[in-house]
Amino acid sequence: VIPDELELIKETMIDMADNKKCCLILTTGGTGPAKRDVTPEATEAVCEKMMPGFGELMRQVSLQQVPTAILSRQTAGIRGSCLIVNLPGKPQSIKLCLDAVFPAIPYCIELIDGPFIDTDPSKVKAFRPKK
Repeated sequence: VIPDELELIKETMIDMADNKKCCLILTTGGTGPAKRDVTPEATEAVCEKMMPGFGELMRQVSLQQVPTAILSRQTAGIRGSCLIVNLPGKPQSIKLCLDAVFPAIPYCIELIDGPFIDTDPSKVKAFRPKK
């Protein structure tokens, strides 16, 4: 657990992506409009490429549950061979959003020169285009 401090979040993401060689970083919380919510700013600061489709899809599925999802600022981006995804903070919302975006995650990691991630389709589906 990392406090809502911009520099600490950035340093942790950089360490995980660059030094620990993580191919996926999932954050939870810190994506609202409050002053202390700085996770998207940290993500944007450390990523070389942003992936706005992740946030768009998370807001779309969240809006089906609660109208205040319009206030969310979830995003995703790429640093090196690491995909960073900002999820909401509430457990029910985390599950909803992760269920929506996960099918694209293994293929995205593969495209950015991360490892091939195999999934058990009976547990979680992943999408890859047909070759």
